[in-house]
Amino acid sequence: MLSSFKSEWKPFEDLARSFAAKELAGKTEEHDRYPFGEFFHDVLDKAYEVGFLGIMLPGELGGAGGGIGTLCTVLAALCRADSSPGGIVFTNALVQKILLAADARDIAGEIFGRASSAGGFLAAFPSYTHPAHQDNLPEYKRSGRGYSLTGPVDLLVLGGLARRAIIPARAGSGRQGSFFLIDLDHKGVSKSEPVFTLGMHACPAVDVRLDRVRARLIGEEGKGEEYFDRVLPAMHVAAAAMNAGIMRGALDEALAYARERFQGGREIIRWSEVSMLLAGMAVKADAADMCVTLACQALEQGEAGWSSRCAAAALHVHEIACEAVTDGVQVLGGNGYMKDYGQEKRFRDARQVQALLGSVPARKLDLIRKVSGV
Repeated sequence: MLSSFKSEWKPFEDLARSFAAKELAGKTEEHDRYPFGEFFHDVLDKAYEVGFLGIMLPGELGGAGGGIGTLCTVLAALCRADSSPGGIVFTNALVQKILLAADARDIAGEIFGRASSAGGFLAAFPSYTHPAHQDNLPEYKRSGRGYSLTGPVDLLVLGGLARRAIIPARAGSGRQGSFFLIDLDHKGVSKSEPVFTLGMHACPAVDVRLDRVRARLIGEEGKGEEYFDRVLPAMHVAAAAMNAGIMRGALDEALAYARERFQGGREIIRWSEVSMLLAGMAVKADAADMCVTLACQALEQGEAGWSSRCAAAALHVHEIACEAVTDGVQVLGGNGYMKDYGQEKRFRDARQVQALLGSVPARKLDLIRKVSGV
């Protein structure tokens, strides 16, 4: 629905909605069984073929060369059907943005420009954390002409699928972090089984332990958090777009169910209590779309002062998304808690998406510090 605010995004929205209708509709429960069921490699391969895994990456590096509005439009359309593919697209875009922020185009070209498959085009990253908020980052040391990393990496998203990962690390007890590229096939990398998270099961993460793993510095030493802060405004909005899509999916199912379900001799949509729940969901979905669209336009136009506003908009969208999916469960009554329907999954996924880029309390504290200057 973002394209209703900006027509230039409509071709990308149409592409993503067509992809979702063919590859995701009717299969979300099956896909969500992972890691206790099969992973949807065929869907991932097709997402790679249509360019979703490199939406914001420049064309000369193997990407589609789109802007933040293009990414958000695709994410919203995918997550309207199933947020797990959206999480994969989000994580890959986050890695690519970090590489570009660090002016590491040579590394981006090596990873993505030479890839010939979805697996080769993926890169893992701990997307649920903000490096500055983490106390247990791996430690890096100089090793000959390069570096080595040792320590834990919790919830490395796509770590079980990708061949490479971007890892934040610190030097000893120092607080300044750096980013490094590692090969996940290195003998010093130990991976857990896929972590069974609250939501987005088919956007898998693993816990990793590194033991003197060879690493390649990205950008300049000690500037990892600076690079991460540069990409945060856009990626906050991208995460908000995911929850905007989840809200639309919840509203779609709630409306369809309310029109078909009869109680007391009439469709339940004619009962005022149900109508009020649906109206509230529709208001929240429209508000989310407007927040995401305005933030995208401000970022694409390079308007000053939008870093804090993007963070605030994303926090607001996440909060109303959690409210909307809760109402979506209520519209379906007892069926809303059943895996046969989609609302139970959206209830979990909305909260999982809310956790992207760090915990909500930490992000709120960051926001008030920036606003107050304290």
